[in-house]
Amino acid sequence: MKIGILREQRPGERRVAIVPAHVPQLAKLGLEVLIQAGAGIAAGFPDREYSTRGAIVVPDAGGLQAAEIIVGIRLAGANRVDNSQPGGSSLVWQGHHVAIGMVDPLGEPAAIDEFARSGATLMALELVPRITRAQNMDVLSSQATVAGYRAVLLAAFELPRLFPMLVTAAGTIKATQVLVLGAGVAGLQAMATARRLGAVVSGYDIRPACREQVESIGAKFVDLQLTAERAEDQGGYARAMDDAFAQQQRERLGEYVGRSDVVICTAALPGKRSPVLVTGGAVAHMAPGSVIVDLGAERGGNCELTVADQRVSVHGVTVLGPTNLAAEAPYHASQMFSGNLCSFLASLVQKGEIQWNLKDEVLRETLVARGGQVVHTRIRELLKLDPLSASVPWSP
Repeated sequence: MKIGILREQRPGERRVAIVPAHVPQLAKLGLEVLIQAGAGIAAGFPDREYSTRGAIVVPDAGGLQAAEIIVGIRLAGANRVDNSQPGGSSLVWQGHHVAIGMVDPLGEPAAIDEFARSGATLMALELVPRITRAQNMDVLSSQATVAGYRAVLLAAFELPRLFPMLVTAAGTIKATQVLVLGAGVAGLQAMATARRLGAVVSGYDIRPACREQVESIGAKFVDLQLTAERAEDQGGYARAMDDAFAQQQRERLGEYVGRSDVVICTAALPGKRSPVLVTGGAVAHMAPGSVIVDLGAERGGNCELTVADQRVSVHGVTVLGPTNLAAEAPYHASQMFSGNLCSFLASLVQKGEIQWNLKDEVLRETLVARGGQVVHTRIRELLKLDPLSASVPWSP
């Protein structure tokens, strides 16, 4: 069985789905590895490194046509270039293809429906369940780690002051005050990075259980004294709260935002608009030169002044809305993604054949399209499609 590695098409996407060091692992699974020429160059992996490890370099996406498995960082809804042909126009999706990557199934369900019509099978790595056995397959966590780290470096570069407290002959420099909103993987990494740079760090999350994690890395947990019932879903993600709670949350956070030099926003709701936590009024109370880096920008932003992939200056405060920070550290981001993907493939492929074991929770939850239909219950609900009949032969 052949596996093909696509060169990413979205502008600014510098990562690659499989790095050269993992090609031998795929060979041990019985997979012959094909890679589109130049797929790894932007991440620091030239074609010769792949060929040295046993991969076959093909000139374009059309050379991957015969591969049964096609992998990429961004496919279907996660690829803004061409949702129907995420690998480029020279690759035509067909029924024998199994496409695996990040596909934004909850945010762009219509793109999943469009992809399904090709007859190809589509697997969404964002939907890997948060269970112990699947931790090494969790691409969201690995890429969020990179984004949280880069967000702090971006803020430090923009801020017209230093992060650490310094005692010099010229006087004492006070430490920068950093507030991180959201204590998921990206948020915790941002807190840890800011602490390593010498900042005084505070962290907030709607989930009370996050207090211990925030404090364990030396940050102060911001307690707004708000009761948040059922703030966490079964997957460990924050739930959307009602309007009254959200309003109180914004009002109370305003005090902390106003006295911060840097605010890193990381709060997210799967498949939904990012919760607005920072108002324009709160930004107006920040000192001139302060910086907000909003990782929720792709879904509208945690700050109401955020514009995706734009730099906004209001009241002397810089608001940055990067949507793909992981791609700005493509070498290690690719390395981590590749490790996740290889672990996923190891659970899916045995002796060169895909094992369609629908009792496997990982397979069942990540399979979103097969046999010309959207087969994932949650995505069908978003598309307002009727439930699939038990008699539909969409699985082998």
